[in-house]
Amino acid sequence: MTTSGTESTAVRTGVWFVGARGSVATTAVAGCAAVTAGLHPATGMVTETAPFAGTGLPALSSLVFGGHDTASCPLPKRAEELTVAGVLPHGLPAAIHAELTAADQEIRTGGPQPGDTRSDEELIAAFADDIAGFARRTGVARTVVVNVSSTEPSPAPDDPRLPASSLYAAAAVRAGCSYVNFTPSTGLRTEALTAAAEAAGLPHAGRDGKTGQTLLRSVLAPMFVQRALTVRAWSGTNLLGGGDGAALADPAAAAAKNAGKERVLADTLGTAPEGEVHIDDVPALGDWKTAWDHIAFDGFLGSRMILQTIWQGCDSALAAPLVLDLARLVSRAHEAGLSGPLPGLGFYFKDPDSGPAALAEQFEALLAFAERLRESR
Repeated sequence: MTTSGTESTAVRTGVWFVGARGSVATTAVAGCAAVTAGLHPATGMVTETAPFAGTGLPALSSLVFGGHDTASCPLPKRAEELTVAGVLPHGLPAAIHAELTAADQEIRTGGPQPGDTRSDEELIAAFADDIAGFARRTGVARTVVVNVSSTEPSPAPDDPRLPASSLYAAAAVRAGCSYVNFTPSTGLRTEALTAAAEAAGLPHAGRDGKTGQTLLRSVLAPMFVQRALTVRAWSGTNLLGGGDGAALADPAAAAAKNAGKERVLADTLGTAPEGEVHIDDVPALGDWKTAWDHIAFDGFLGSRMILQTIWQGCDSALAAPLVLDLARLVSRAHEAGLSGPLPGLGFYFKDPDSGPAALAEQFEALLAFAERLRESR
């Protein structure tokens, strides 16, 4: 059961992607157009299920897309590439060419690019002007900025410059926009930026979208606790290609990514078990990834046992419906006057702002958040 027919399309809502020509953003724009046109069902979109009816979420047909990117490949061409890779269904780019073109016309050049001499303040001002210009041209009531760009390394404590993700987050705050960080990058998580968002009355959510391996961990780890089984070690390997694979070949970026994967185990089990997650770049895999986990645990009378899992999936197709969910939920929270972090959205993240780590508990918190939105109407 979906809610599309129950929501108003009169008011338009902006979705401004940081990384707007990447695989996730392209799949999200294409998916929104396909679902709106009735070409495909809204599989994977939690906000299109019965518990979210009557919450006042912006309709998919009301979403208007734009964004920043340093890449120049137009969205229609990018969608064709994703079709060849098996991410998008055959024929879809042609069917929604107008929607892809309209979104591409609202993409502006991001940065900082190599050789860019602008200061942080100048970059923030330029990015904020781009977002504000988008709102004026499209007439949207509000805009949510969603970071879906490649993972960046954590900044050094003494670095005088903000990382790129924080420049975009600061621009979102300056433009009066709510913000979602779907990546493990720093984004809004600095003391000054979090305080600025709070002072501006802006809601935000993050970080690092939970799409595969960590999603499974957030289901399995509580099982061991509830059955009083002692986990001795939990190791994992990720094989992936595409932009993420290339970005995560950098050990510093991989370390930022793995922090969220490890947090769910430490929070659920009470301590971090022995073992690590390894990320390998396999360019031939493109947008497809394989995640393998090896769990060693003790049973009754010290019997030693092993559980192994294999998760194979398309990262962009897993992420895109979550990104659309989050854009709708955070925009609605902004409309409802909510501000600051939204712990009820921890269901979507590896490293949420606060709240439980187990998926079942996070889902209950999400349903409670939906009820809060419903009551605010």
